[in-house]
Amino acid sequence: MKNNTMLTWLTLSLATALPALAQSPAPGTTPAAPKPAASAASEAAASKPAAATPTNGLKAYAEVIKDSKALPGHFTAHQKDDKVWLAITPEQLNQPFFFTANVSRSVGERGLYGSQMGRSYLATFRRVGNQIQLVALNTRFHAQVGTPQAQFVSESFSESLLGSAPVVSLKHPDTQAVLIEANALLMSDIPGYQTALEEAFRMPFALDAKNSEFASVHNTPDNTGLEVRAHFSVPKIAASPLSPPPTPTPPPPKTTPDPRSLFTSFYYNLAKLPAQPLSPRLADERIGYFVMTRTDYTEDTQPKTRQHWIKRWRLEKQDPTAALSPPKQPITFWLDKNIPVKYRASVRQAVLEWNKAFEKIGYQNAIVVQQQSDTDSFNTMDARHASVRWFTGSDIGFAIGPSHADPRTGEILDADMGMSDVFARGARRQVNEDLRHTHASHSHDAAHCDYAQQAQQELDFGMDLLEARGLSMDGPEAEALAQAYVKQTMMHEVGHVLGLRHNFRASTVHSLKDLHNPAFAGSKGLATSVMDYIPFNLTAEGQPVSQMVMSTLGEYDYWAIEYGYREIAPADEARVLAQIASRAREPHLAFATDEDAGYGPMSGVDPLINRFDLGNDPLAYYKHRMQLSKELWRRIENLKLADGESYERLTRSFMSGFRAVSNIAPLAAKYVGGVLTRRDRAGGLPLAEPVSAARQQEALNLISRDFFQTHSFRFKPDLLARLAQDPMDRDGPRQDLSVPAMVLSLQKAVLDPLMSAQTAQRLAESPLRDLAGQNSLTLAAVYTRLQSDIWSEVASGQQPDLLRRNLQREHLRRSMDSLLRPAAAQPADVRSVQRLLLSQLAERLEQRLKAGALQLETQAHYKDALGSIRAALSANLQRNG
Repeated sequence: MKNNTMLTWLTLSLATALPALAQSPAPGTTPAAPKPAASAASEAAASKPAAATPTNGLKAYAEVIKDSKALPGHFTAHQKDDKVWLAITPEQLNQPFFFTANVSRSVGERGLYGSQMGRSYLATFRRVGNQIQLVALNTRFHAQVGTPQAQFVSESFSESLLGSAPVVSLKHPDTQAVLIEANALLMSDIPGYQTALEEAFRMPFALDAKNSEFASVHNTPDNTGLEVRAHFSVPKIAASPLSPPPTPTPPPPKTTPDPRSLFTSFYYNLAKLPAQPLSPRLADERIGYFVMTRTDYTEDTQPKTRQHWIKRWRLEKQDPTAALSPPKQPITFWLDKNIPVKYRASVRQAVLEWNKAFEKIGYQNAIVVQQQSDTDSFNTMDARHASVRWFTGSDIGFAIGPSHADPRTGEILDADMGMSDVFARGARRQVNEDLRHTHASHSHDAAHCDYAQQAQQELDFGMDLLEARGLSMDGPEAEALAQAYVKQTMMHEVGHVLGLRHNFRASTVHSLKDLHNPAFAGSKGLATSVMDYIPFNLTAEGQPVSQMVMSTLGEYDYWAIEYGYREIAPADEARVLAQIASRAREPHLAFATDEDAGYGPMSGVDPLINRFDLGNDPLAYYKHRMQLSKELWRRIENLKLADGESYERLTRSFMSGFRAVSNIAPLAAKYVGGVLTRRDRAGGLPLAEPVSAARQQEALNLISRDFFQTHSFRFKPDLLARLAQDPMDRDGPRQDLSVPAMVLSLQKAVLDPLMSAQTAQRLAESPLRDLAGQNSLTLAAVYTRLQSDIWSEVASGQQPDLLRRNLQREHLRRSMDSLLRPAAAQPADVRSVQRLLLSQLAERLEQRLKAGALQLETQAHYKDALGSIRAALSANLQRNG
């Protein structure tokens, strides 16, 4: 789901075009009550039109809805067979309401799943001639009403048309309402799903309106909900090309009976906005909340025009004077009827766990959980039922915690957390199940939270190791661990729908030694926040088993909830919030989030800010996890399978060990050229300082030992001979597992950050920031060390094996690229240093070739490397970027 937090406040561009909207009240004021919509009774009583004779071809109101079923609500609806009409009164035109488009059903593969929240808008109905337009208002840009700034803002930024439909009736004689066909308005691709389908399958799927229909209509005084069952199709599947394309194209849908046709359901909400807007609360960069942002052009004396308000639910005490009081309206989460019964208790516990944080600031039972029964007819995807839902697909394993908020104030109005059945099933899987880990493309207000998706691999590794140690996968211990794991994951997602962002510093407060102590871990927890990505707390073999998952909230969670939800008198709010935020310097309240940890290849600069690490020393955790992977490999090498048992168990555990190593490799690489960062304000510590040279050298030593040496990845031939893909699950010819390819993939993942232009820039500049005089590690020292370790056979006279030759080629390619195709951000010193180092390597290769006594593979490899270096040293520079 795309991040919608940039929608904030009513844009003043509407002030001149929409007088009613321009007069909407500011937060904290009471608006005039709107006139009620037409009642079903008054519409049924309308037996003839206002005009004696219909004009412009329009029928009388009563004639259009004849024999239809009236559905009174926010926008009164009428339904007859496959037609649905919406009645819109003059008072409802040009009045903002909350419009959302959710995906209740979908394809079940390649990022297209059901039970997903879509986008939300502040919208209005606008009449233009005989057409009613559904317009999304631009809420990102603002200026005070009545100022010249408001005029130029209104002229500078556009609204968006979401849909439109013609008026099909004359005015109702009493209410003056007119009718439009909801079919014409909503049986269009408002969510932009054609683009999503094209991205997934590279096929031109088009919406087929004539074979689409309304699956349901739910109307209440606060919300009109309409579910459209939309049909998408393509006329044909493209023929396979005669020769394979350079970039393989994704296959057509595999989950549908016919790949040319598929149905997906969109649940549209047209909901009332809060009559009394919530007072917005300013965000603080030291505490992690999602925010609503607007650009305010009213004044030009401030250095920044953007304002940020946190996203939060409305909570007000019934008794403001009481130390502990129930709220006037609790935050209610509905457990959807599609949640498997065996997981409902764990999910309920996870949601209610957050009540502990609200109790500390005076709210009793701030959060309530309700279970939707089999007889309840409402859809939890409507905007008035925040929910937890289950969903599934052929290639997924993730949970998600999105929300929709009022763009005027940041008040959260709806949330639909989702847990995939594949993920839960993975938590309880039997030893003979094959779970594949396909990356599911999804995003939402929780800033691309893929905690549960990545945690699936973490769970697999933990289960594989525990199984190898003798834990029964179908026993009570495994069941209890799986339930605890589901609870931990759902607590994380609930934190998101309460407004909290990730906090990737929370796992680096306690020492690994303390966390491996069952008494300490049981009382203090594994991290200071459940909003971190927390791995299994696995102890080394022979040590007592400690608490393996996070079971409750951390200290940071309590503090963050206080900042967002503590009831504060308006006159005291600025002072009290500043006082709360000033505690950010306390180590257990430190905060760092997604942009600090980095994304993908841009993995961040601070080695203490990571996903899936544990303990206050990431290098210690790295060494511990490397030890556990080696233990798993050793155990499966010596494992005696029962007669008739599938070899797939060996393959699964072997791959699980590799995935665990690939996840921890960046922990060490980030130390090289690393920068320690902080979120602080004046009076505190520096915001950035280089990692000490000693720690960078320690990280380089670990990387060289574990990833570059010839003995780093050695396995018994008997094990490798029994590894293969499950024949029942493979789609094509047999593909044996290539250990050299897997090793090279790990080595590339380490070389990428070590030799990136960004790391080089930090290494080159680190002496300038060396506040402590630590003799910072230099760029030349790092590149010299890498070349020396990777090409050590040239000096020692040993013969490099296949794994080492592959590594040397990768290092050489990167070194030559820095000469021939340097990135735009690459410091000039890189080219100078690499030219010198490659010249030295060429001399040593020449000497080794002259000395002779080389195997044919080594001789060919060295000659090829020497020729490439000579060509690179004499070639012209081609600047990239």
